[in-house]
Amino acid sequence: MKEELNLFRALSDETRLRIMVLLTEEELCVCQLEWALNLTQAKVSRHLTVLKNAGLVQDRREGLWIFYSLTEARNELEKTIHKYLKEYFAKKLDFFKKDLANMKKCITKPLEKLATVR
Repeated sequence: MKEELNLFRALSDETRLRIMVLLTEEELCVCQLEWALNLTQAKVSRHLTVLKNAGLVQDRREGLWIFYSLTEARNELEKTIHKYLKEYFAKKLDFFKKDLANMKKCITKPLEKLATVR
């Protein structure tokens, strides 16, 4: 039960849900998440830490950049959450649609330009 509580605590924040929805689409760099969500690097990083500690996201370093992606679902609950993030939140709620549209714009830009914009 403790694992499930940690999972729901991590997902109980709007910003973290927004990040999770974007990561259902593809792996993203912190600067891409910043740009797509119109948030500061510090805020994005803080929320990514909570998601990582809950086992929902993983990171990898590539040179100067840290990329985040969803972890593989470890159980039926996580599979269901991934499904709803992608099929319900991303398609039914307008601000998630806006985030996804912003993400699609920013992934075509060089990371160096995104990192210097803010």
